[in-house]
Amino acid sequence: MNIQKDISLKPYNTFGIDVKASKFANITSIEQLLKILEKDSNPFILSGGSNVLLTSDIDQLVLYLNLKGLNIFEESDTHVYIKAQAGENWHEFVQWCIANDFGGLENLSLIPGNVGTSPMQNIGAYGVEIKDTFHKLKAIEIATGKRRVFTNEECNFGYRNSVFKNELKGKYIITSVIFKLTKKNHQLNYSYGAIQSELEKNGIETPTIKDISEAVIKIRNSKLPNPKEIGNSGSFFKNPVISSVQFEKLKNQFPSIPSYVVSDSEIKVPAGWLIEQSGFKGKRFGDAGVHDKQALVLVNHGNATGIELKNLAQNIQQTVVDKFGITLEIEVNII
Repeated sequence: MNIQKDISLKPYNTFGIDVKASKFANITSIEQLLKILEKDSNPFILSGGSNVLLTSDIDQLVLYLNLKGLNIFEESDTHVYIKAQAGENWHEFVQWCIANDFGGLENLSLIPGNVGTSPMQNIGAYGVEIKDTFHKLKAIEIATGKRRVFTNEECNFGYRNSVFKNELKGKYIITSVIFKLTKKNHQLNYSYGAIQSELEKNGIETPTIKDISEAVIKIRNSKLPNPKEIGNSGSFFKNPVISSVQFEKLKNQFPSIPSYVVSDSEIKVPAGWLIEQSGFKGKRFGDAGVHDKQALVLVNHGNATGIELKNLAQNIQQTVVDKFGITLEIEVNII
């Protein structure tokens, strides 16, 4: 096992933050991972680096989880169970499924990151979440090296949430995930207006999973920055869910406020709208800034530090609280 020293983590996080790892190992097999854990029970786990904001050097052994592999785990006439290793790029995995006409993940096209981190925050977009197709995952307990299987129910999925962000945070390393996808009679979800509009523009009345994926990709490309071109971590904040009573009061004050009904008593409000109305869209504070097309995304214009981006996020949070009385919850893990 080749353990490197004083390695820059800039290539390994999508914000492009230049901090150093005192020790670094590229993990390509379960055997390597288990051997490392026998010697070091307090590593820092880094996968796709798409949901993390690094604010300082890491004085731990950083394990870059680079496990690769896709295979059909099980199948029937109607469904297929696909096992994906944790280090597989999420978007490439989705495109592989679409190329094989396996349905269920098409709405999640172009989300940054790797497969292994997708259940941690129950990634979602355009009316679909991981929990809708998730079957089970394999993980290793860091403290003991024991392997464990987690079912959908055991993951305790919520909105951008799971057991791995709460009581089991930092206790397990996800090594592979199994998804249950459709082989035919795909249950398509294109009720979101943006997808419908994109399909109509192209004269598509009976879309395929590929059509939906391409529509999602076009929409995301039109408003979300490419991490390879400008450092970012996608959506930085969660869309807040507030009470219907609070929403009605806000609507009286801000008639144009958009909303989505969650339940009879709860309303979801787009965080991007709140941030834009607070005057941050497109603003730049040194190299730390807010994207000019989607205010939900914080960006690194070149040499921003993690601290500068964290301070910007906190400034946004306070301004939104002062203006709307809503506390924005940060989706990205700040280290």
